[in-house]
Amino acid sequence: MGSCIICGVDVDGGGRICRSHQEDVVFDFRGDSPDGLVANRFYRGVVDGYAEFGVFIDLAPGVTGLLHRSELDRRLDSLEWEPGDDVFVQVKGVRDNGNIDLSWSIRQADREFRGALVQDGETEYVPDEDEGADGGEAENADSDDAGSEDADDDADSEDADAANTPASTEDVAGNERSAASDASEAAGDSDRSSGRSEADTDGTVEAGTTADETPTDETVVEGVADASDASENVRDDVNAESEAESAPDAEYERVDVETLPDRVGETVRLEGEVVSTHQTGGPTIFELRDATGVVDAAAFVEPGVRAYPEVEVGDAIRIDGEVERRRGDIQVETEALVILDGEDAETVRRRLAEALAAKARPEGLQPLAGDGAVAELGEGLLDAAEAVRRAVLESRPIVVRHPATADGYVAGAAVERAVLPLIRDEHAKSDAEYHYFTRRPTEEPVYDMDAATNDVTRMLQDRDRHDEKLPLFLLVGTGSTVESEDGLDLLSVYGVEAVVVDAAVADPETRERVDTLVSPELAEVDDDLSTGALVASLASAVNDEVRSELVHLPAVSYWSDTPDRYVDLARDAGYDRERIAELREAVALEAYYQSYQDKRELIADLLFEDGGDLAAHVSEQFREKLETEIETASANVVSESVDGVEFALLDTDEYTHRFDFPPTPLLLDDLHRRHANGDPFATVGIGTDELYVRSTADLSVREVAARADEIAPAADVATAGLREGKIGFLSGERDAVEDAVVAAIAEQF
Repeated sequence: MGSCIICGVDVDGGGRICRSHQEDVVFDFRGDSPDGLVANRFYRGVVDGYAEFGVFIDLAPGVTGLLHRSELDRRLDSLEWEPGDDVFVQVKGVRDNGNIDLSWSIRQADREFRGALVQDGETEYVPDEDEGADGGEAENADSDDAGSEDADDDADSEDADAANTPASTEDVAGNERSAASDASEAAGDSDRSSGRSEADTDGTVEAGTTADETPTDETVVEGVADASDASENVRDDVNAESEAESAPDAEYERVDVETLPDRVGETVRLEGEVVSTHQTGGPTIFELRDATGVVDAAAFVEPGVRAYPEVEVGDAIRIDGEVERRRGDIQVETEALVILDGEDAETVRRRLAEALAAKARPEGLQPLAGDGAVAELGEGLLDAAEAVRRAVLESRPIVVRHPATADGYVAGAAVERAVLPLIRDEHAKSDAEYHYFTRRPTEEPVYDMDAATNDVTRMLQDRDRHDEKLPLFLLVGTGSTVESEDGLDLLSVYGVEAVVVDAAVADPETRERVDTLVSPELAEVDDDLSTGALVASLASAVNDEVRSELVHLPAVSYWSDTPDRYVDLARDAGYDRERIAELREAVALEAYYQSYQDKRELIADLLFEDGGDLAAHVSEQFREKLETEIETASANVVSESVDGVEFALLDTDEYTHRFDFPPTPLLLDDLHRRHANGDPFATVGIGTDELYVRSTADLSVREVAARADEIAPAADVATAGLREGKIGFLSGERDAVEDAVVAAIAEQF
């Protein structure tokens, strides 16, 4: 039984902190699995890198958690942390899949905690105690148990044994031990490989032994930058003896990345392209892609120092190293690295190009429910699917933009469901899906300068700070009209690939601003498709293995007049009309709140994992809120007739809660369905400087806006959103605009 280091009370199980003081100390975690972490404790960590949704923190080598931006007490872009910085975080919990959720700690210095402990498995001890934990920790080098012939070495490098890092070496002739370099002390607690970044005369680069090797009389310490003279002399003495083992030209078998799980413990040779480089608090991580997949290769010089600084993203390289499994992920501990050029580099690039061509293009398109309208768009959808699959294979991030509507979220979720398994298959890292796929909902179905500026800012930060490739932008249900021209033009300045898939009206001018544009309007396909239905078939082409999980999504994406083919398809999969309505309403409600967030896990739970309770509960809230708003709006609708057309007019400033659910477009959709008592009928909701039009006739919103601008020339009337029937104007001319729009609508009937 141990005693609490703060209050002295007895602690069961040999711990050193009582239950009431768990949050008063900071822990150094020495475990190798997230399962060892204790919820609500504070841990010391090292900044691993940034993502748009937060910061990745290493709590131990290979044990990495996410500090989500929602947990910060400030904006993510205002953090001054750099990769390798020591930080303090609180563990909220560990999920079933091993993901670690972290919380912000206002305490960011040791002195702000009442104590510090080391947690190694179930053992806890103060940093200056030797508790005999695995690995032979020697935190107290003056201990009576440290009386060995290497005691002096231990005193110089207190943490060397804890990391299984050699603290001394002996030449091949059996001479006396000489002191290890000071750099090996700096490498304490790192179980990464140690290497060197010095190029030899034939252009190759050598690396030393791995940090996991147990010291023996034959161990040779190589590749540690700034090593002491004694260590350098040892290296020179044994160079000839060890050349066959450490030289990068040793005859190792070149293997494919996909075979590495079966080669753990072997030393292999890999050839491929550098996808990204990442500096951690310990080794440098090179992400290497070959024709079969992507893997991380760790190269170590000393903590936080860039190994092989001459290697850049896009280089063709050869790596020799040992295959290891780090906390469930495959990783290669680099022993030697060579930058390829000439014919060798061309061979690698040709191999990659051939693999891309073979794997990127889907074999064909099989529309869900055999939809003939979708089949007519087959070539365009196959082009879009190929672009998505190619981005995965090239390790380019994919950014999906979609409106914050039920239809938009269904479309975005369909792509997400298809792409994430491909990313997991392609990348050995378990958190790759967070790095290489992002959904960013837009509040309106227009890809405007605000959205584009946000995207460009993030992608340039990721490129410059994290060496990421420029992403593929997939815009579904947005970006197809001239109102998105400015945003698309900004993307094109940087040469990024943009794909637009939209079931609504698309303007021919958009073709010139994106790489791929799929729209029934441009293909002259006459059918009432939703974006969710169109993109669900696209997703099945991207990854046919998830096809069975997507079959109910088209029915969810329609608010009314759902085609029978999709109703039948959903029913056959176990989703009746009531269940489909619950899903639609639940997604619509969640789409409104925190509309700029993707809500990945929540949306997945609703659409794919929910047994019924979650969607039913949220749907009930949807109906209550909508009914309350409809009741208020209906009581204040003004009816009038103009040239035989019946109008329902609503002042949305006065008679709606503009900053609560439901949003104005959704409210007007439902209001129009309830009040349209025949044809011709139109509903107009007018606010301070914008209005929305709903009609039983197939109106051209652009023509209505253009005609209203002629009638009220001082109001600057213009189309603000084609998909949602939105028209903008100057607020001072509100009354004139209302009359002008009513007249313009009546003329079109």
